Amino acid sequence: MTLLELLQLLRKHLWLVIALPLVCALVMGAYSYLFMPNTYTASTSMYVLVKGDSTVKTSMSQDLSASQMIANDVSTLIKSDTVSKQTAEALKMKSLRDYKINVSSETTSRVISLTVTGEDAASTAIVANELAKNVSSVAQSVMDVQSVNVIDEAITPTSPSGPNRLMYTAVAFLAGLFVAIAIVVLMDMLNTRVRGAEDVEELLGIPVIGRIPSMKGAK
Repeated sequence: MTLLELLQLLRKHLWLVIALPLVCALVMGAYSYLFMPNTYTASTSMYVLVKGDSTVKTSMSQDLSASQMIANDVSTLIKSDTVSKQTAEALKMKSLRDYKINVSSETTSRVISLTVTGEDAASTAIVANELAKNVSSVAQSVMDVQSVNVIDEAITPTSPSGPNRLMYTAVAFLAGLFVAIAIVVLMDMLNTRVRGAEDVEELLGIPVIGRIPSMKGAK
């Protein structure tokens, strides 16, 4: 099937090509606004202070590779079960399963960024700050770290960070368009009726040498 034939086929079933994507977009839009709750993200940043940084400059403090390794270790420690359990217990929560925790570190420093996403704006900031507090004590006990100092404390977000309802609606529209095209093509493949001289030539393998025109009003 050529592109021109496909366009002609889609034009023939234009109602389906338009209706199905719109229905999918409307359904997804309604679902995202009615059943997807708003989520809020609070963020904090920390700096890992290694023992000896405040007195003399050691080779570790000058080695960017070692600094990045320490930052990566602390980043992993933030998401550990020990830190999560201590944070939940301090906040009188059963667990932190309702929160999405993301940790990232700079490639050339010991600055760590922590974001906490949840459905309650105030609690996301509280959880983020408590995680930063607990990771400092755990890092001091299990690593060669003097402290994990908070640079910017998490504050209560004033506007939701998600969900991205516009993106979901657009994806649903494109998915509906793809399904509509697939249905039209499948319907054409399953249609075995002879619809023209080209179909006759393809079925019989012989050329058409003449045609009898149809005349309106002829007896």
